[in-house]
Amino acid sequence: MTSEPENVFREDLLDERTPAPSILVIFGASGDLTQRKLLPALYSLAHDGLLPAGQTIIGVARKEWSTEEFRAEMRQACDEHARRSPVTDAIWETFAEGLHYLSGGFDDETTFTQLKELCEKLDAERGTGGRRIYYLAIPPRLFPGLAQKLGAKGFVNDPESGAPATRIIIEKPFGRDLASARELNAIATSIFRERQVFRIDHYLGKETVQNILVLRFANGIFEPFWNRQFIDHVQLTVSESIGVEDRGGYFDSAGMARDMVQNHMLQLLALVAMEPPAIYSADAVRDEKVKVFTALREFPADPSSVAVRGQYIDGSVGGQGVAGYHAETGVPDDSRTETFAAIRTWVDNWRWAGVPFYLRAGKRLPKRATTVSIHFRPAPHPLFRKSEGIEMRPNVLAIRIQPDEGISLRFESKIPGPSMRSHPVTMEFRHASSFGAEPPEAYERLLLDTMAGDATLFARRDEVEWAWRWLDPLLEAWAANGSPAPYEAGTWGPDLADELIRRDGREWRRP
Repeated sequence: MTSEPENVFREDLLDERTPAPSILVIFGASGDLTQRKLLPALYSLAHDGLLPAGQTIIGVARKEWSTEEFRAEMRQACDEHARRSPVTDAIWETFAEGLHYLSGGFDDETTFTQLKELCEKLDAERGTGGRRIYYLAIPPRLFPGLAQKLGAKGFVNDPESGAPATRIIIEKPFGRDLASARELNAIATSIFRERQVFRIDHYLGKETVQNILVLRFANGIFEPFWNRQFIDHVQLTVSESIGVEDRGGYFDSAGMARDMVQNHMLQLLALVAMEPPAIYSADAVRDEKVKVFTALREFPADPSSVAVRGQYIDGSVGGQGVAGYHAETGVPDDSRTETFAAIRTWVDNWRWAGVPFYLRAGKRLPKRATTVSIHFRPAPHPLFRKSEGIEMRPNVLAIRIQPDEGISLRFESKIPGPSMRSHPVTMEFRHASSFGAEPPEAYERLLLDTMAGDATLFARRDEVEWAWRWLDPLLEAWAANGSPAPYEAGTWGPDLADELIRRDGREWRRP
């Protein structure tokens, strides 16, 4: 592989505007998210020359580290998890000059006094000009109190006043239903203006997710066929081979529908189904996504005809035996939480009338994969008939979000020889081989966008609330009736999920 594609890829990144330096305060800096995702992403940005000179990071947590100990821990984390690992000494030394740590509790007045003093000191030393980003890498229950503290202690500037920018990044889950999401939104927007609130969904930072928009709106060959006249149905699959690992307590309070469908999968659906925005801007894109959410068909009173839930039992994944969900740490023996969800829904508008969207997400499935597949209608006239030994298969455009990011198009081609027999073949685009480098991690793009104030890839308040409004009736029905259907770990979910799609004469596409 030559180095030319990688150079082109990096130049494209450098063409984007470089944000002004700011102080990024990470609350919960001793946690897993910071060590596995945030600091490795920031280091990789620094490695690629994409962080502004003077960019500063302050970690805040209860753990009693010094700044030097924090730097040592983060270097190890970057060595293990950064895309640009192992760490380069010279780059790390420059990057680490902007790393600082403050030990303290979020309910302790002293913490905020010391934080303000440290920020003002670093403003003078690093040229950050009073610009602040607050990343809440903390459990959701702590968000309201911390956000109110930031407001009360003078850490938030009103952007309408012309003061230096202040932004806040909030990790999912943003609420657990419509009522709690509205409550959190009310708290957030009582302290920050909506355009200062960045609700992060890391799926939107993945290169191939962003590529859905480019595929649709930068290519004249696809958009004319992107509608009910040519598309038979759409499938979205998020398959995880792992169980709940050490998140049993959290996951059992959420379930697959809350953890995956309400945010990641609905965002993917919206990008596939949305109308072309008039311009590429944060609000124009998000306006079109909201229109999709408002057009989602409501669940019937008895959702069993359109939704299936499952829970894994003992089985085998990758040739190794694994225990069932009830054996996971933190999971009650009588838990009815779903580890698998399959939903058939429709976007009731002019473009998509009558086209079903099938959503499927689960844990302890055979492999890790996230795909969006567009299944086109079959050719209108079967010129090459089954009686001649030929079975024509409809065309499928498959977008692989992870792993091995790329796009493939399946079509029929003649098998060499004297007879007119066909066989499906695939045209492949693979991100790494086409651009000569692995794509940036999602958090790299999202952190850089926050520094630049670009909210295009972040969920807006009304997006979050419309998503919950659609999902809540299903969650309520599941809570009131029955239990999830069991499925063996290492299979593709309960048989009911296969029946859900087979009733329509279709089959799930295996990643």
